[in-house]
Amino acid sequence: MNNKVRIGIVGTGMIANVLAKAIVDADNAVIAAISSRSPENAKEFSQTHNIEKVFSSWQEMMKWQDIDAVYIGVPTIAKEEIALEAAKHGKHILVDKPFTSYDSVKRMTEAARLNNVAFMDATHFVHHPRTQCIQDNITSQIGDAQAIVSSFFFPFLDRSNIRYNTQLEPTGALGDMAWYSVRAIVEYLPSAKIIKDVKTFVQRDTQTNAIYRAAGLITFEGGATSTWNIGYNAGVCIMDLDILGTEGLIKMDDFVLDWSKGFAFDDDSHQVGYTLRKQMATPKEFEFIKTPSSKAQTTLMVEYFANLTNSMELHEEQMTKSERTQYLLDAIVNSVME
Repeated sequence: MNNKVRIGIVGTGMIANVLAKAIVDADNAVIAAISSRSPENAKEFSQTHNIEKVFSSWQEMMKWQDIDAVYIGVPTIAKEEIALEAAKHGKHILVDKPFTSYDSVKRMTEAARLNNVAFMDATHFVHHPRTQCIQDNITSQIGDAQAIVSSFFFPFLDRSNIRYNTQLEPTGALGDMAWYSVRAIVEYLPSAKIIKDVKTFVQRDTQTNAIYRAAGLITFEGGATSTWNIGYNAGVCIMDLDILGTEGLIKMDDFVLDWSKGFAFDDDSHQVGYTLRKQMATPKEFEFIKTPSSKAQTTLMVEYFANLTNSMELHEEQMTKSERTQYLLDAIVNSVME
């Protein structure tokens, strides 16, 4: 436990359990405490993950000197308050999406800057070796990236789930699923600077009025574009991402959760990577670029965050990416409200 970043977890839901396992598997982090308003949930969570310290409120946990950082995995409307309090008490902040708005994210990142702590959103795929490999080789492999086409669907029609609660999760599938399509723009489309136009279609669940499917197009000054489709009401899991360049195409079918070690999948025999297509190549001529990883991307994310707490140089990069992602997502959400 010496020299490991001590993380307190706020929340006991499904994603919090995923992150708890990732912290346990990380080399440089440890779970120091769990907080929940439900004593039963906190007890079950602590027993599952062997956590000794349990708090009945996150406010009390923030005051505890034996944690260095917090992971916030609670309903969207509650995240900002917790993050601001964490920053005030000098705790580094790892927080899951969705967020309520760009302004909310800015308040959190500014609080982190003011208190000299790290702030990072818990987007898993950016920490897989594949992401860095693509970023390092994209220009040499496909020229200038000019368009991204993405699809992210999970078959999920459990209306008792929080995702269908418009009071707790006001942007529905937009905040939950479109975040990844937008983050792909931030990671892989550097020419996408100034938004020119946004077109968005949404479909709402007739029982809850929650947005459970959406599609859209974002165009940027200079010609870069992103076309995306997301939702819960397709009877299939789709995680497709195409990056179109001036000289070729990079293609993935598991860009959010890799088939090998994604927390929803566990196929060690699957080779993670991406397909490179150029010119008039036929399928037998496509090139597959392998990007293996010995650890799950959730674990790599935790390890990166733990390193981030000791490196002030990297703080600004991560906060800027969170801000940029939410800024683009706000443009999508606002186009629906107009």
